[in-house]
Amino acid sequence: MAIEIKRMDTGPRMSQCVVHGETVYLAGQVNKDSKDVTAQTEAVLRQIDGLLLRAGSFKEKILSATIYLADIKTFDQMNKAWDAWISKGNCPARTTLEAKLASPDYLVEIAIIAAK
Repeated sequence: MAIEIKRMDTGPRMSQCVVHGETVYLAGQVNKDSKDVTAQTEAVLRQIDGLLLRAGSFKEKILSATIYLADIKTFDQMNKAWDAWISKGNCPARTTLEAKLASPDYLVEIAIIAAK
């Protein structure tokens, strides 16, 4: 019996969300509406909430998060938004690293894997 694969917000290169069986994979989410890392992180987390909801999941079911920062010196600013958002007692495995992002307007990018 084949497991269904559902793709959401698919463009010519990628999908923003892929659901395979009971696992939800989100592409790295970015937002350039602010020049502030905390505000960008808050916006990205709202996007993640929306995609997870559409996929039939929610933040309490996040298994893994990979966070890319354009400047690792902004780690505390990103964590301010993350700590206010994450479900206490349901923290995922997480990696945070510095990386050159696709646009200089992007200060943070977050990729998520969650259960349904």
